[in-house]
Amino acid sequence: MPRQVMQTDGVIADTVWALRMASKSTKAPLWKDMERRLLNARSNRRAVNVDKLSKFTKQGDVIIVPGKILGAGNLGHSIIVYAYSMSKLAARKINEAGGQILELRDLIQRYPNGSGVKIIG
Repeated sequence: MPRQVMQTDGVIADTVWALRMASKSTKAPLWKDMERRLLNARSNRRAVNVDKLSKFTKQGDVIIVPGKILGAGNLGHSIIVYAYSMSKLAARKINEAGGQILELRDLIQRYPNGSGVKIIG
């Protein structure tokens, strides 16, 4: 019988719970995929620089980063973003470009079926 490993990070547990409830209520595969990605080992979570967001997004895109956003680079357009973690410099650069940083519950409420939301990282 396989042993279950419990997450000790309360923030991860709350985030996974919110994603699981969104997945069950909306049947959107995006939330299930995000739940799976966050349950991976911490060393497997991605770190994405603002420069990469600038390269792979365009004005008004909605982005989820299942890891951390770091502040290297510049962002020349506004985006809507949710990330599990974000450096202060990255948050400042996103806000200065006219972007929005959403909390997970706000993102789920605004985009319940996940349509138009991209995962980067």
